[in-house]
Amino acid sequence: MPGDATRRDFLARSAAAVLAAEGLYELVDGLAAPARAAAAAAALPAEQHLLMDVPVITDNGVQVLVPPLHHQLVTAKLRIGRTEAALRGAQRELEQALKAIDRSFAPTPSGLGLVVAWGLPYFRRYVAGPWASHAPRDLRANGPALLDAIRFPSDPTSARLEQNDLVVHLRSDSLAHIAQGSHAIFDRLAGMFQVTSIRKGFVGGGFTGKRSLPKQMAVKARVPGALRIPDDAQLFLGFTSTQQSALGPDAIANLETLPGLTDQWPDGYFRNGTTMHVSHLYLDLEQWYREFDFDERTWAAFRPGLKVPTTTRTLPEDAAQATEVADVVADFRTTGLSGHSSALQPATRLDADTVGNYGTAYPKGTPVIQRPDFNTLDSPFAWTSDPSRDRWSPRPSAGLHFIGFAPTSDTFHRARLAMDGHYADGTVLSDNPRSARHGFNAVLQTTHRQNFLVPPRRHRSFPLAELL
Repeated sequence: MPGDATRRDFLARSAAAVLAAEGLYELVDGLAAPARAAAAAAALPAEQHLLMDVPVITDNGVQVLVPPLHHQLVTAKLRIGRTEAALRGAQRELEQALKAIDRSFAPTPSGLGLVVAWGLPYFRRYVAGPWASHAPRDLRANGPALLDAIRFPSDPTSARLEQNDLVVHLRSDSLAHIAQGSHAIFDRLAGMFQVTSIRKGFVGGGFTGKRSLPKQMAVKARVPGALRIPDDAQLFLGFTSTQQSALGPDAIANLETLPGLTDQWPDGYFRNGTTMHVSHLYLDLEQWYREFDFDERTWAAFRPGLKVPTTTRTLPEDAAQATEVADVVADFRTTGLSGHSSALQPATRLDADTVGNYGTAYPKGTPVIQRPDFNTLDSPFAWTSDPSRDRWSPRPSAGLHFIGFAPTSDTFHRARLAMDGHYADGTVLSDNPRSARHGFNAVLQTTHRQNFLVPPRRHRSFPLAELL
């Protein structure tokens, strides 16, 4: 495995070199290479954020999605002029590059999933006029569907609220595919972007009986607490997070799918798009495994009072398990604890049977948010344009790059506030959201946050520039 000197060398190299470098994560291919059939050519979905042909397996009687092994997030600011001609020219160039990627790879785990999302700095500085007319509105919150990121009650004051123009998310079972996609955008169009960070990572559970990626990678990196990670854990904290029933189905996270939530139905400019939250968190594995026994970790991750065998990693998360605020309050009063999943569910699940605008029937308790988050060993990123600002370190550290697709930024904000015990009806569970009483909060430390808008595929390249 690369030592500290190699990781320091990453920083001295250009962003382009790090984008193409496998580094620490080349080990993933040797440790876990799932056998997946290459997807046949098919019509591309209107949505960028939907990945096709994701396998589903059964673990502990629960259906689980098996996500791509490798992930990479690249944040950037624009280096182009703000004139109409410059923007339209850049729009054409980027779209040509993205279409070339589409021709090479299907949006599947064996191909390449690709999302290009845009931040408020882009919309405000480059396309302010069209944005004023076409920005999606959140009808429930009576405000913009895309909001600036905020610090939440359990966030440290040092958490950085970023101001990038765009982010590109690439995911695949193949590091080579990710490198090719990155090259097509950030090398060939280098004059268009100033890369600000490169964030790499992986996800993979031990569902086939082999030791899982989190355990193997953390042990090889000598991360404190790594030896305590269960051998078959999908994520560093020991449990599965991709239960099919815990993730928003099909197009539910689209801006326009749920009736009355935004103004994008039936013909909004951003129909088939969504909002995207991106954040990085450090995980204190030593504290998690030293101070919480198995039952306490289960209660913190799911719901207080659960009793399951100590070999359990996957628990049911279907609509029948969904909680309401009253359930969370009752658990907190009885046990003094709030479980992560149960605390989130009042803000992340439908509170009534709902028929979506496309005719799909969603039962009460259906999740709304989709999460393609992933583990990382970088501190906090594989590369940053400003190591001092981002507090970059060459020392490997257990972390999570969180990604959440939600119909509006307010939907995500409500969910993250619920994680801290704050609900839209005014309920507040306690005045110390970082205590061990609040699920994972005691062992998480957020370092960066930003919200983005994911346009539909048809408008993914410099959205609104054609309307100038």
